[in-house]
Amino acid sequence: MENKNNLLSAEGRRAWMEQYNRSIHREGRIWTLVCLGALLAVPFLMGMVLQAKTDMNSFLKGFFNVAIIYYPTSLVEYLIYVPMLGSGASYLSFITGNLSNLKIPCAVNAREMADARVGTPENEIISTLSVATSSLVTVVVLALGVLLLQPLQPVLSNPVLTPAFDNVVPALFGALGLKYFLKGKKFAAIPLVLSCAVCILVPSLIRQTSVLLIVIGALTIGVSFVFYKKGALDE
Repeated sequence: MENKNNLLSAEGRRAWMEQYNRSIHREGRIWTLVCLGALLAVPFLMGMVLQAKTDMNSFLKGFFNVAIIYYPTSLVEYLIYVPMLGSGASYLSFITGNLSNLKIPCAVNAREMADARVGTPENEIISTLSVATSSLVTVVVLALGVLLLQPLQPVLSNPVLTPAFDNVVPALFGALGLKYFLKGKKFAAIPLVLSCAVCILVPSLIRQTSVLLIVIGALTIGVSFVFYKKGALDE
């Protein structure tokens, strides 16, 4: 009887998760389309308010010049971040933006604190809650920043603090990445050393994060697979 109750409970959880995913995908697609429409409508609305005719040739030229840069980045981020976040957190992250600076670190840290594994319902819920909280906090911080921008202008523009502001993101990801490097020293050493060497020898590639993510990510997967086949990951 106990086994049967456990089975029913597992089936109930599975059914609830399927219903949850369907609702998340439905609402996520709707709001993604709404946000895309709002973004694309800005130049046309500004033209209507200012009574200026929109030059479609210039608009399309500018749009595609930006799209050429950001389409590959979007594809890479989709392939890398969605498996980490799950459906709900992915929709929230891509709609609100600032994934690498805020959303991913928050989701990764929350997952570690909750001891949830990637691909599980627990990770789905934890990631969604953490990204939603991060988005709300971001709105509050930005609102306060706008209100306090003038009084804090002398501090923010101080040249002594400029290096600190420029290195916030590298310091954040260094702290987050260290524990993962320590967990998998064997297969993390090669991609880490190679990526550092590439950035040192070719500094211009530091800004080409999308290309580096593809190359280093593929290399890491390959190295991990080799160690997995040899049974060395658990050593």
